[in-house]
Amino acid sequence: MSTVAPEVLQPGLELERIDHLIDGRLCPGRSGRTSPVFNPATGRQTGTLGLASVEEVDVAVASAKAAYQTWREVSVAKRTKLMFNYRALVEANAEEIARRLSAEHGKVLSDAMGEVARGLENIEFACGLAEHLKGSYNERASTGVDVYSVRRPLGVVAGITPFNFPAMVPLWMFPNAIACGNTFILKPSERDPSAPTFLAELFQEAGFPPGVLSVLHGDKVAVDRLLEHDDVKAISFVGSTPIAKYVYTTAASHGKRVQALGGAKNHMVVLPDADIDLAADSAVSAAYGSAGERCMAISVAVAVGGAGDSLVAAIKERMEKLRIGPGDDHTSEMGPLVTREHRDRVADYVGIGAAEGASVVVDGRSQTFEGDGFFLGVTLLDHVTPDMSVYRDEIFGPVLCVVRVDTYHDAVELLANNQWGNGAAIFTRDGGAARRFQEDADAGMVGINVPIPVPVGYHSFGGWKDSSFGDTTIYGPEGIHFYTRPKVLTSRWPDPSSSSVDLGFPTNT
Repeated sequence: MSTVAPEVLQPGLELERIDHLIDGRLCPGRSGRTSPVFNPATGRQTGTLGLASVEEVDVAVASAKAAYQTWREVSVAKRTKLMFNYRALVEANAEEIARRLSAEHGKVLSDAMGEVARGLENIEFACGLAEHLKGSYNERASTGVDVYSVRRPLGVVAGITPFNFPAMVPLWMFPNAIACGNTFILKPSERDPSAPTFLAELFQEAGFPPGVLSVLHGDKVAVDRLLEHDDVKAISFVGSTPIAKYVYTTAASHGKRVQALGGAKNHMVVLPDADIDLAADSAVSAAYGSAGERCMAISVAVAVGGAGDSLVAAIKERMEKLRIGPGDDHTSEMGPLVTREHRDRVADYVGIGAAEGASVVVDGRSQTFEGDGFFLGVTLLDHVTPDMSVYRDEIFGPVLCVVRVDTYHDAVELLANNQWGNGAAIFTRDGGAARRFQEDADAGMVGINVPIPVPVGYHSFGGWKDSSFGDTTIYGPEGIHFYTRPKVLTSRWPDPSSSSVDLGFPTNT
């Protein structure tokens, strides 16, 4: 059982109990195991979370399986109407969702509202179900033979989502999955569970039948049971690379369809002809937004040729003006990290980088904050080389590394040799160089003068190499393909002229 030190409990504060949602009802955890939920801005525990047992997972799967028998028969028109209802409710409650995100993750309200907006894009895509699920038809493929294809749902599917986007990433998954006729079990992060639970409550309010969407809170016990359960047909996952590999290999070994998105070390290449002000603004927002806790955050700025000195100076100037504070303070531009342990781990990397020979231009550890929140200042490391830990490891915090190279080809080689291939960006005024980079960049998502090239909801999201494992990338058209399987039907009918029923065809005499 998880425990909380008494000193972190705020006197007189009643802790919120966060329940599972199974078969359309909120259900208290019965395993006896719990996990604390904190407000990262204060360091205080605000809630307690019941961790699901194997038996509770089985109950949720059984409910989803029963609901699937009727949900898969619901018309496309009815599913679309319910999804439009849901979109309206999420939009109407956007500020409440953002408040919950800020309270448990720590991100500032503007980032939280942006997260909700990107989630809405995916609901809107799911509202276009009638178009996405159209099949194909070939009349008279052979004499008297017609061939057509349709897409059918899989059954019960599950999603395991990370702490850094507790609203958006679930919305990458369950609207598409459910619109396609599946039922869905969501296992969100234990660190910030209130927002995804609230999203599921709104789903019930929209009119979806009980059991179509369930929320199970849990740890490895719940995850392993979902990965192994015979009645769970597919797993979607977003998180770190080691866990993505584990989810992929375990679920695939149990015959499941898997999409598992892992970590990243995204590079932003800055050519000598780039608009340095634009590049510096982009680097600061992309490296330090959401405290760097984003799989699409820029972790490495690659300064080509003579771009290094001016780029570092411009980034440093902007960092000094960055306001760090509680997420619910509208003047804050960056909030705390999600846990004390993670904050300390990220801070340790600053010392490791200095010991390995990097130049510490700005040391985030030197900034002090009032209270017990999990705050850390922003860090800029210059003259980083590929053999350093700060370059090789996914730090997942407000630390930006600058690597200096001589040529464009050196920059492209850096990307090719990196184990991850999630996102990459280039800043340049040269259209030819930009077009070449689109082809050369060894990554699944590429930005041209755009630091975080997250696709809109009607494209799909996913990286290459150790950033993605499994059958497809996530959401958009790839999401529809993942949550359905094709069925091809071939039919032969006798020639109408030989029918026993008089159809009025002329006969030869």
